[in-house]
Amino acid sequence: MKKNPSLLVCILLDLLGYASYALPILGEFGDIIWAPVSALIFYKLFGGWKGAVGGVLNFVEELFPGLDFIPSFTIMWFLKVYNSKAEIKQSIQPV
Repeated sequence: MKKNPSLLVCILLDLLGYASYALPILGEFGDIIWAPVSALIFYKLFGGWKGAVGGVLNFVEELFPGLDFIPSFTIMWFLKVYNSKAEIKQSIQPV
């Protein structure tokens, strides 16, 4: 099982994605560069089919104006942590 990335890393990556709001006109051009980089980082961090689907959604979110407010990395971190705890709970069977 792949180790979950830290919450701090996910928050920092989301904040980096929000940086386009600091430079309203130039920021949208920065999103064109950041979108594929962000998608690749997303896939590498989370891996598997969830990382691939999340990477595509992250790419679309960063590329389209007005969708940058979605904290994709942080949301996926919470989903991974919740899912891994649910898997551990299911694997423990009563005697």
